[in-house]
Amino acid sequence: MNVELVWREEDGTALPSTIWRAGPGMRMISSALVGGGIGPAAWVLNAQVPGAYGRVDPAAHLMELAERYGLSGPGVGMLTAAAVDRTVERSDEGVSVTATVGLRVPTWAAAPPGVADPELAPAVRQPGTVNIVVAVPVPLTDAALVNAVVTATEAKTQALLEAGYPCTGTASDAICVAAPDGRPGEAEPFAGPRSAWGARIARAVHAAVHSGALDYTAQLGRAR
Repeated sequence: MNVELVWREEDGTALPSTIWRAGPGMRMISSALVGGGIGPAAWVLNAQVPGAYGRVDPAAHLMELAERYGLSGPGVGMLTAAAVDRTVERSDEGVSVTATVGLRVPTWAAAPPGVADPELAPAVRQPGTVNIVVAVPVPLTDAALVNAVVTATEAKTQALLEAGYPCTGTASDAICVAAPDGRPGEAEPFAGPRSAWGARIARAVHAAVHSGALDYTAQLGRAR
């Protein structure tokens, strides 16, 4: 995965983005605002926005940025208030992963009903996000793509817990898993954590998120 770091200026603030120009022949599964679901995609854009992000049309904003960077056709676009210039890259036996880790408001997925989410409080200026992009070099069936998302999410949570964050993530995390197209019968049917490719996904995601979480903790310490 050849990831570019680019910068733009918005309202007098320099903001970074990462771009992966994956090219044709790729299928991706994603929970992102742009390009969510399963389908062909040729690029992934992860754009940093200010903590006090005020636009009410984030999908349109992402498409504006895609056009600015010459990204055409179907792709995946994510936003984050995390420090994109501190994106962590890790790999494991052919699987490549990037992760941006912001943990301003770590959150448990299952929360009691009626409890206000602190990430939505007006006082929170930088509601960090964990955005993960996974590239697998072999075709995956639709079921295996879904399984890969589950495996990556489990590995993310394990990494956060081991880094000292009692949470499953944040309320705005996003993920993208990419794999090449393949002829019928060629695609790998499994991507669970004990399958060959699922285990590689898990290790690479764990390494990237764990490193990113420790880096985030270090940055907080230096800011105090």
